[in-house]
Amino acid sequence: MPDIVDDYYLNLLDWGSSNDGSNGSTSELVTIDDEDGPVTSLRTLRGGHRLRVGSLAWNNHILTTGGIDGLIINNDVRVRSHIVETYRGHEQEVCGLKWSPSGRQLASGGNDNRLFIWDRSMTSSNAATQWLHRLEERTSAVKAIAWCPFQSNLLASGGDGDDRCIKFWNTHTGACLNFVDTGSQVCALLWNKNKRELLSSHGFSQNQLTLWKYPSMVKMAELTCHTSRSPDGCTNVFGLPQVAKPAPKANSKPFSHVTRIRYM
Repeated sequence: MPDIVDDYYLNLLDWGSSNDGSNGSTSELVTIDDEDGPVTSLRTLRGGHRLRVGSLAWNNHILTTGGIDGLIINNDVRVRSHIVETYRGHEQEVCGLKWSPSGRQLASGGNDNRLFIWDRSMTSSNAATQWLHRLEERTSAVKAIAWCPFQSNLLASGGDGDDRCIKFWNTHTGACLNFVDTGSQVCALLWNKNKRELLSSHGFSQNQLTLWKYPSMVKMAELTCHTSRSPDGCTNVFGLPQVAKPAPKANSKPFSHVTRIRYM
């Protein structure tokens, strides 16, 4: 994709369940389709955020967006009046968003060093707050978030260069279960749907992809790429600023199933 900004706080690409993606820019959203033929724009959503949209997450027909204004907005892409819910809690830019596999809970990370767990059932209630848990990361922005596919109440999060840790949370209690220092800014996290493995993408200072064995967090392999995976688990999208494109290292056995890289 052209004109990707080299900005840690942006998390601009997310796959929908029907193999369509979304890309955020300023205060607008663009949905794209890559199922057949060239990438095309399906729809642009306007309104809701006053400034740039920095993070995205699909939940069936709901496209959730996070902005530099600290707002989280649920957009129903099927209808013209697309804003259906707004979450308020972050005091700075929303850097990361991920819905749980059940579609009932949303995790959000921000530049205010906070990780929130939201439950859709609470948005229409008379509760004093909209969130289920507000978790303080203390030292770093939270961009990387991933729900565990084999344990519904397990969430992984990653901090920026001041923290460099991957942390594991019990979303029922809000307790931090464990953490590992990766040595680099954590940009993205991805669980393996078929094995107890976690893939982490990093920025400064090592700019690596690391494959971990869970729960031991033994390091299994490393590559120098950044990725987002399609719903079928077979396609990866690499997001990079417009610099020299990296080539995969030869003989990287844990990634030997990767057969194609397509630059957009």
